[in-house]
Parts: sequence; C-alpha cells; structure tokens
Amino acid sequence: MVATIDRPAAVSPGVTRRRHALLLGALGVVLLGTSVVAVGIGPVAITPSVVTDVVLGRLGLADPEAVSATDDSIVWLIRLPRVILGATVGAALALAGVVIQALVRNPLADPYLLGISSGASVGAAASILFGVGGGVLAPTGSAFVGALLAIVLVLSVARIGGRLIVSRLVFAGIAVGFALTALTNFLVFASDSREGARAVMFWTLGSLAQSRWSSVPLAVAAVLVAAVVFIAWARRLDALAIGDDTALALGTEPTRFRSAAVVVVSLVVAVAVSVSGLIGFVGLVVPHIARRLVGGSHRIVLPVSALLGALLLVSADVLARTAFAPRELPLGILTALIGTPLLVALVRRSLTR
Repeated sequence: MVATIDRPAAVSPGVTRRRHALLLGALGVVLLGTSVVAVGIGPVAITPSVVTDVVLGRLGLADPEAVSATDDSIVWLIRLPRVILGATVGAALALAGVVIQALVRNPLADPYLLGISSGASVGAAASILFGVGGGVLAPTGSAFVGALLAIVLVLSVARIGGRLIVSRLVFAGIAVGFALTALTNFLVFASDSREGARAVMFWTLGSLAQSRWSSVPLAVAAVLVAAVVFIAWARRLDALAIGDDTALALGTEPTRFRSAAVVVVSLVVAVAVSVSGLIGFVGLVVPHIARRLVGGSHRIVLPVSALLGALLLVSADVLARTAFAPRELPLGILTALIGTPLLVALVRRSLTR
C-alpha cells in the first residue's frame, strides 16, 4: 500500500487546510524565485532584475528597450523556455508517479514502469539514426509516437477479457520496456553513424538542452489538463489506494477507472519524455516527500508533488549545466545520483516494516 502519515487528531480540518494552503503558496513562491534565478545562471550571468525586465518587456508590461538585445536573446530565446520546460516535465513526472503508485498500490512504482520511456527511446532513435518522421516530427514527435505505441502494446497485453489486470499491467510494462530497450540498442548497432549513436545516448540520458518555445505550449497544456483531471479524481485515488473493495463501496469501478487513469498518465508522461528524454527517479521519489509533508490525501498530495517536482527539476537542471561547464551533465545521471540514496532508504524502510 502507499505509505501515508496520519493527521494528528488534535488538529482541526480548517487548520489543516490553512496549513496546506500556506505550503502551496510557499512552494509556488519558491518555485517562481528559483526559476528567475535559474534563468540568470549560465556562461553569461544575468541578474534577476534584468530577467524580470526582459519577461515584462516581452509581455508588453515594461519598456523592451530597457535591456540589451544580447540579454533579451539569452533570456527569452534560450534560457526561459528551458526553465519552463524543466518545471513542466518535473511536474508531469511527479503527478504521474503519485497516480501510478495509487493505481498499483506499490510505493516503489514510477511512471517508467509502464514502458513509456522505452517506447519513446525507439521513436527518438529511429528519427535520429535513420531520419524516420523527419522535419517537424524529429526527434520529439517521433519519441511521442513511440511512447503512444508502447502504451497501446502494454494495455493490450495487460487485458484479459476486456478487463485491465493490475498485476499484468506491471509485468507487461516491464516486459515491453525490456523489449523496446533492446530494439533501441539494435537500432544503434545497425546504424553506421557514430554521431547519431552519441546523440541517441545523450537523449536517452535525459536533457533539456534542446528546449525551444515550440515545445512549450503542448507540454504545458498537457500537464495542466492532467493536473485538473487527477485532482478531480482525488477521492477515487484515495479509495483505490486502500483497496478495490473500498473503491467499489464508494462507487468507483476499479478496472474501468484504472484503464482511464493509465491512459491519462501515459499521455502526460509521453509528452514529458518527448521533450526531455529519459529522466528517472522524479516520479518515484517526489510523491514520498509530498506524503511526508501533507499526509496521504491525493487532493493535496497531487498539487504539492507537482510543485516539488517542478522545483526539483529546475534546480537539478541548473546544477547539470553548470557543475562541469562548459560540458553539460545529462539530467538523467544527476537525478539518478540524487534519487538512488532515497530509493535505498525507501526499500530499507519497507523491508523493516
């Protein structure tokens, strides 16, 4: 079962709601401040006030001539879309992690359990190495298509007589993931392009280096829609995290609801993976941190997780692009280094219960 923290009986619901509201507000302010600072960090340092002037000028709320053309280009064309996509991808992976852990009632589950990342890898590798889906589709669109095909395959394998079986869903995701990872490796092996092989490897390790404004609208819209849907499903997720019998007693048909939830999770993760490559551990670790802060109610766990995931990935991206400058450390490596100790702690805690 998903780990929860019981709320002290002495605290009234009204006080708890105010605390949650204050926490959400504080996280929002910290995320905004961190994002402004993150935009200013790089080979050319830009102060937060200049970053703010550039954004306000571009939005028509300040004089655009107040900043230099160089600062304007660096902030608006290069760094700001990267920071926005970092926050968006972090929120997407964290939201997906919360929902997946509730659906399969496994605190060690994460979005990549469904084989989505492996499908995206095949699509991106085919595009980079062989030009499949060239033009607008390469490689982001091809990764998205590959992720969607992986979803369809996993759902097909996991169904028996029209019903989605949780245990089969997990095993189907693992099996399909291994098969598609092998296919990606085969595509690299079959290609004669060393440069292409390096590009595929860098993409599979996760990076926001290719962030562009053209990728922002779809990613932001997908995460906002998914967040609204998941929060609307919060009571159902609470019931399902306890057990199928509880969900049925409260009017939720588990199989049908799981099918719908898996599709939404898969779509939002596919969008995230298609713009950032493979970034692990965010969807695994962040939900646990959120539950330790606010308890187990999904109505508050979901927005807190989204803000924490966004904050984590924006901060990690700053570290990834500055720690070994001028070289950039792939984000997937950094999140794995951060997440592995936390995962070990979670496993040890679950084994001692």
